[in-house]
Amino acid sequence: MMKNDIFRRKSGLLLLFAVAFAAVALWELGALAVRTARAADLSDFERISPFTPKSLWLVRQARAIIETYQVDAESKSVTEDQLVHGAIKGMVESWKDPYTRFVTPTQLKDEEIEMEGQYGGLGMYIGDRDGKVLVISPIEDTPAERAGLKPMDHIVKIGDEVALGWDSQEVVKRLRGKPDTPVTIWIRREGEEELLKFDLVREIITIKSVRYEMLSDDIGYLRLTQFKQKTDEEAEQAVKEMIGKGARGLIMDLRNNGGGLLNVCVNVGSMFLDGGLVVGTRGRVERANEEYNANPSRYLTDIPMVVLINEGSASASEIIAGALADRKRAVTVGKKSFGKGSVQTLFNLTDGSGIYVTIARYHTPSGKVIDQVGLTPTIEVEGHFERDQVKDAQLQRAISELKKKMSTATASTN
Repeated sequence: MMKNDIFRRKSGLLLLFAVAFAAVALWELGALAVRTARAADLSDFERISPFTPKSLWLVRQARAIIETYQVDAESKSVTEDQLVHGAIKGMVESWKDPYTRFVTPTQLKDEEIEMEGQYGGLGMYIGDRDGKVLVISPIEDTPAERAGLKPMDHIVKIGDEVALGWDSQEVVKRLRGKPDTPVTIWIRREGEEELLKFDLVREIITIKSVRYEMLSDDIGYLRLTQFKQKTDEEAEQAVKEMIGKGARGLIMDLRNNGGGLLNVCVNVGSMFLDGGLVVGTRGRVERANEEYNANPSRYLTDIPMVVLINEGSASASEIIAGALADRKRAVTVGKKSFGKGSVQTLFNLTDGSGIYVTIARYHTPSGKVIDQVGLTPTIEVEGHFERDQVKDAQLQRAISELKKKMSTATASTN
């Protein structure tokens, strides 16, 4: 046996004994402190403490050991806020719900940028599933979409750093940056043996959530890429304009729509549903059990419809597709949706941080649960969104199905 091996073993044993001795000493001091405290009145402490005195002392022991023995502890200062936030983050993650999460004050401010419709990055929605960070959908006309990223791509590496074990918020943080700066990501894609490398350049992402056009003299096409503020108003104007141009049928394209604001989604549904349930939520507490009905004052038309969905359709887009299908208002065409059907409420904490908590799950008017299940379209068609509409097999099938519905509607009117 080499001398340096013996030295390492002895050093390791000495360190182990030192840690054990310190832990015992700390525990004895803690026990004495607890006994002393118990001699006094603990009622006030127990009322405000989230844990028992024994559990809190365990945390104190862990902090003392790290601050005493961790090799960089003296040179790296860690603030009280960082320690508390780390503890809260770990506690929240214990429930193993990827959508129940803690955010620091800085993270909370950063996330507000996305819902305002403009931010710097690559342009894609990502989410956690089964311990992986997946691309939910690339946003149209962004670096991610132009590079060829697809729904369900698994992000495994960013630059030189392996992203395994990271959550989606950490991945978002690494992907965003100054405009015109490069970033390389490595993807594992189903059906591909090797990792796929994508070299991208960050841009200021401006999200245009509504696009529309007439596909023929009597077929309108409405593409919604997100449900953000004013999406409902823009969609309403688009539908009115297409009907004014003679549209007797409508295709609503929700492929690669990662979701957005629930109230905006319900308003869009109200354009095609004359009252009645759009979506319901069910949770443990009474406030989580809600029913969201279509607003009759927003109702626009009963023209035949087809809705396009795919594995990049999530959350709000699944809600509206499910409602229109359940209410026999539209046929759905495409591929099974992502399956993000839960409700998160932000609870603000006193220091500016917050906790997003899953308080309920969505169910469609017929009672279908979306979360972790997704929506299976009425007519399943392989393929994906194509800029060249002639090559878009899903869109072409949607047009065919819509023509059948329009023909039936005309015959019944006559």
